[in-house]
Amino acid sequence: MNDTAASVLPVFDDVLAAAARIAPHAHVTPVLRSRTLDAMAGCELHFKTEHLQRAGAFKFRGACNAIWSLDEATAARGVVTHSSGNHGAALALAARTRGVACHVVVPEGAVAAKLAAIEAHGATLHRCAPTIAAREARCAELQAELGAELVHPYTDPRVIAGQGTAALELLCSPERFDAVIVPVGGGGLAAGTALSVAARSPGTRLFLAEPSGAAETFASLQRGERVTDFTPDTVCDGLRGTLGAINFRMLRDHHAQVLTVDDAATIAAMRLFWQRTKQIVEPSSATVLAAVLANPALFAGQRVGVVLSGGNVDPDTLPTLFG
Repeated sequence: MNDTAASVLPVFDDVLAAAARIAPHAHVTPVLRSRTLDAMAGCELHFKTEHLQRAGAFKFRGACNAIWSLDEATAARGVVTHSSGNHGAALALAARTRGVACHVVVPEGAVAAKLAAIEAHGATLHRCAPTIAAREARCAELQAELGAELVHPYTDPRVIAGQGTAALELLCSPERFDAVIVPVGGGGLAAGTALSVAARSPGTRLFLAEPSGAAETFASLQRGERVTDFTPDTVCDGLRGTLGAINFRMLRDHHAQVLTVDDAATIAAMRLFWQRTKQIVEPSSATVLAAVLANPALFAGQRVGVVLSGGNVDPDTLPTLFG
């Protein structure tokens, strides 16, 4: 399923269906609080800890929903995707819960620890050049060769609906949130979150944190059309993907606001979160805290839901990141 095939926008009922479908398999992740971080940010932060999700990221939600949505004949042919790490590991693990063969196209230069996780969950790796075009071309070859179902990392409506269950859980709490902020790369989590926020808390503003070195979502929403001609330059390996067409339409329709942050601020936020909460999140995940800290006037005195997307950090890189 690609941008052309994914022409039917998912709706909130799809998120509710996904929540029921993945309930036997996915964790309901806890919400973490920190008085110190609240004081530093000047607002009340509620961290939805998706780095504690199975496979170490929110990606398991969408992957699990996609896998368990398949009919038996389709499942028997297996699934294929492309991923720099988290989606591939999530799809591999989700496929294993149903005994489905999984093939993951991975770009050269991807984080070694993430590739190891994909293989550990039983998927077959297929390497390609580090471009979106190369990834999609190799996926198309595998689809033709194997008859496998494509589960796109962020444009698949089944994936988007599954990702929306993280915000759904967050918004089921008794607190009313003034704002919710999530990272944005390809836009699967952002689009799914938009569905849940609009349905469960329509007065809540939706913010997206994006690396300034890969800020095509910011540019796209500013221009009113997708920007796809860019070369990402960011340490946030999970946010280098191109915003999907279906995701762009959903984020535009829900009036999401993008806040860009540079890598230095993101790494500082990652380090701060570790120091204050003893939790390690990956740089892509730390963008949300960096964005809140960089925009105190937007969030002053408010209750803010902060979705931490993942915690799959290569341990060998930590001395460099925190040095």
